[in-house]
Amino acid sequence: MPATTRPLIVLTLLLASCVVHPHGGPVPVEGLVDGSYEARAVSFPNSARVRVQVEDGRMTEVELVKHNASQRGHVCDAYLPAQMVEQQSTVVDAVTGATSSSNTIMQATHKALKKAAQAE
Repeated sequence: MPATTRPLIVLTLLLASCVVHPHGGPVPVEGLVDGSYEARAVSFPNSARVRVQVEDGRMTEVELVKHNASQRGHVCDAYLPAQMVEQQSTVVDAVTGATSSSNTIMQATHKALKKAAQAE
């Protein structure tokens, strides 16, 4: 392998490790304490802060408080929170062309719901 190729491979591997993959899944049927919970997730160059409302143990609203993303990344701002509430899951289909932003928003929502599960 030519010496000029090695730095490119290392850079590619480093950048690939920076991608946030969504965590979570279906919202637990039991164990969520009613209230409002905020959380933040970062996946360079994107970041998202969400506020999740839990009522009767269910996720009733996901508000995107702040979303730092490219113009393309903002296409998921309204769609993704609505899908998570409708499907009662923090892992839904990512928006084409805004996969990194979608994953960052799902990650922030998952973190907020973890707070709801640990609240007393």
